[in-house]
Amino acid sequence: MATDPSTQLTVATMDGAEQKLSQWLTTFNLLAVVIDPYTHESGWIIPTANRIFAHYEEADIRCAFLVTGSGDGARQYLGKYAEDWLVLTDEHREFVGSLSLDRLPALVHIGQDGSLVGCAEGWNPPEWKQVLEGVEDAMAWRSKPLLPDPNDPGAFEGTPALA
Repeated sequence: MATDPSTQLTVATMDGAEQKLSQWLTTFNLLAVVIDPYTHESGWIIPTANRIFAHYEEADIRCAFLVTGSGDGARQYLGKYAEDWLVLTDEHREFVGSLSLDRLPALVHIGQDGSLVGCAEGWNPPEWKQVLEGVEDAMAWRSKPLLPDPNDPGAFEGTPALA
């Protein structure tokens, strides 16, 4: 079961700029899609994550891909999406371990205080919708992205997070 992450963990952008998680949360909550660049399953969810992030682009929430790999690997794996969104890296999976995630991809919503507001592991549209309802409540955002979209993959369990 997922838990609050350590706000003292250092998280880097794909370009290598490092900050503690608490610094990433100074102004906004964080909505992150955690993906493993060494699996096909995480790749399947990238267009869905892009659509979700675009939906919340004007909301007071920081949207990011959190990639369990290097900056160069994240850039290569995400392709054009790496230019559109904040990309954080967790090459040694310390952040993933701090969250106690079991399966990737995962959708996590972390509040400004560092608490885990919502989490869904694997791709299960009703569970992802529930996390996004927490975003909408926290941001007083009343429109919802369509989940699943006809182009989204079918539900799947995902792959081990700490493998």
